Amino acid sequence: MKGHSVDHTTGLIYSQEPSAQLVGEIAHPQPDEKVLDLAAAPGGKTTHLASFMNQKGLLVSNEIFKKRAQILSENVERFGAKNVLVTNHAPAELVPKFAGYFDRIVLDAPCSGEGMFRKDPDAMQYWDVDYPSRCAKLQREILVEALKMLKSGGELIYSTCTFAPEEDEQIIAWLLDSYPELELMPIDKPKGVDDGRPEWADGNPELVKTARLFPHHLDGEGHFIAHLRLKEADAVAKKAPEVVKTNLTDSQKEIWQTFADETLQRPLMGTLITFGDQLYLVPTDTPSLKGLRVLRAGLNLGTFKKNRFEPNLALALAEQPEMFKHVYPLDDQQWAQYVHGETFFVDSDIQQVKGWYLLTINGNGTGFGKLVDGQMKNFYPKGLRFMPK
Repeated sequence: MKGHSVDHTTGLIYSQEPSAQLVGEIAHPQPDEKVLDLAAAPGGKTTHLASFMNQKGLLVSNEIFKKRAQILSENVERFGAKNVLVTNHAPAELVPKFAGYFDRIVLDAPCSGEGMFRKDPDAMQYWDVDYPSRCAKLQREILVEALKMLKSGGELIYSTCTFAPEEDEQIIAWLLDSYPELELMPIDKPKGVDDGRPEWADGNPELVKTARLFPHHLDGEGHFIAHLRLKEADAVAKKAPEVVKTNLTDSQKEIWQTFADETLQRPLMGTLITFGDQLYLVPTDTPSLKGLRVLRAGLNLGTFKKNRFEPNLALALAEQPEMFKHVYPLDDQQWAQYVHGETFFVDSDIQQVKGWYLLTINGNGTGFGKLVDGQMKNFYPKGLRFMPK
């Protein structure tokens, strides 16, 4: 199965529908920017955005539905992103924390899904003649809140996977009429990508700058994309948001430092915070998380146990093998044993240094093991274990 391949489980690849990939290419965030993926599950666009940011800046990846947010969090972990906050909120709930904050906002809006009918015929069961207008109403409500979180000069990338003009050109025409401070940016359209259709929204010629992706014109499903910019305005002086501060106890600091000294080649950069017994590393200058429902705060480093620290899989997937003092490369058979939850004996010519090892496959981290008397104890999460075919 593709989802259980070596490349997928180690976060090297994330399968995404081809048309949807153009959204991230248009957004193209820069390292050190503050970016919001407002309706992010299951995570294809978030991981694509993160790949441009090179673990720098802050990417807030939000999903209103809890179960979908959990899937999003899992995909962010597998991808090895360290600078992502996964949150679970309605858009309006984010505004008090992030008003005028983001350089770039991506809204892959909930829509009627007409562009996916070919790929997923079951989606037609949810459609009725009034569905596009109901979706358009929801999209306008979300956009009103999204714009409150965009800083002056910031960019908004709006997309849907529907053909319905009510949710595409007509939404952008409404935005331009309602917000004169917005300007529509041209999109560099690859071969097979069409211009938007002004005639489907009262003839505004600006709408040719939007992009239509039709499945009979390219190798992908139906999509619509618009790229907007909030014009520069005189900045209104406002108080900088409170940043998150470490909340570790002295005992936890000592336990973590002992683990880090024994396991890591150099210090990790960021702010250490705990949620219960879980230790996270968030980017420096991350806003205070008070009042937010956060499913993943940056990088989950591991768990505080009684007088010891146990590393999390996320750390193995996020950091390069060069970061770890002890690395053990698995062969294909050992990898199959490892992801199935088995222990195994290491090769006799491997230096017998007890303790935590980063386990790698094809040069990439796949998890942690603990070497005890020549046997590698298995710490692959029980909920992820499977039998490779």
